[in-house]
Amino acid sequence: MCEAKKDRLYYTNRHSCFLLQYHMVLVTKYRHPVLTGGVKDIVYDTIRSIFEEKGLVIMEMNGEADHVHILFEADPFTAPGSLANIVKTKTSRFARKQYGETVLRKYYWKPYFWSDSYFVATVSENSLAVVQDYIRNQ
Repeated sequence: MCEAKKDRLYYTNRHSCFLLQYHMVLVTKYRHPVLTGGVKDIVYDTIRSIFEEKGLVIMEMNGEADHVHILFEADPFTAPGSLANIVKTKTSRFARKQYGETVLRKYYWKPYFWSDSYFVATVSENSLAVVQDYIRNQ
């Protein structure tokens, strides 16, 4: 996370002190239940890889067959909307490449995977445990 280290409750780097926690939800196109088996594995592994590459911390990740919840910590330079687009682009590309002619063909005749929209909200100290429990128990 841009060479930041967590000091007690906050991350610090040369010029700032921060703690930015977000809850993001991505929904499959038409809410089709495609996040199962190998498709789910590819999507979740790709999300972990993207977050690791960017130095972001996934606190919880879970979902159901038609959506995924991600609770994460980011740095001040990460725009949540841009991150959502990167995650949706890369995960759909890998999932369609691997399963586009098999599992996904039943649901998508065009190169769809994710809905155009997404949900993202900040998480406060007061709501963190509630959101973590909610995601964990999906």
